[in-house]
Amino acid sequence: MKATGIVRRIDDLGRVVIPKEIRRTMRIREGDPLEIFTDREGEVIFKKYSPIGELASFAGQYAETLHKICGLGVVICDRDAVIASAGVPRKEYADKSLSEELEGVIEGRGLYLWREGEEKYPVISHETAHYVSCAMPIISEGDIVGCVVSVADKAVERTGEMHSDVECKLVQTAASFLGRQLEG
Repeated sequence: MKATGIVRRIDDLGRVVIPKEIRRTMRIREGDPLEIFTDREGEVIFKKYSPIGELASFAGQYAETLHKICGLGVVICDRDAVIASAGVPRKEYADKSLSEELEGVIEGRGLYLWREGEEKYPVISHETAHYVSCAMPIISEGDIVGCVVSVADKAVERTGEMHSDVECKLVQTAASFLGRQLEG
């Protein structure tokens, strides 16, 4: 744990303000859930809570199945980082921060499909080998909790609208299914 040198007082309603610099650095947005931990020494620790992170193992199996059956490279992420992947190098993607472009797609709350001639969005920050082919945010109880992304290799030329239509349906189905798992 790292000391910041910042001290805040609890107000009469029991609230503590997390400084803007820390929220920006830790990518904590308004409305983000925080999990609270305590220990015997009196420490109180706030940790960003990722509802989709609870399904990491299940999401990993879903991504593996999509890759094996359909040949898709798949990445499943919460709002900040990759939690599961298949068909792409795991070490390069595991727990990596999302690119600003993908974060924008997620905030858009709708289906994204790359089309020929458009800019190719990287999946994670500083990505060079792959790009977002199709992405659908995972929405649970009206809140964005993550995203299912089909990933394409920049070195391989892609063609065919039919492929992208099926790919989109598979990504939408996975996002909807994972969202419903969190509601149940």
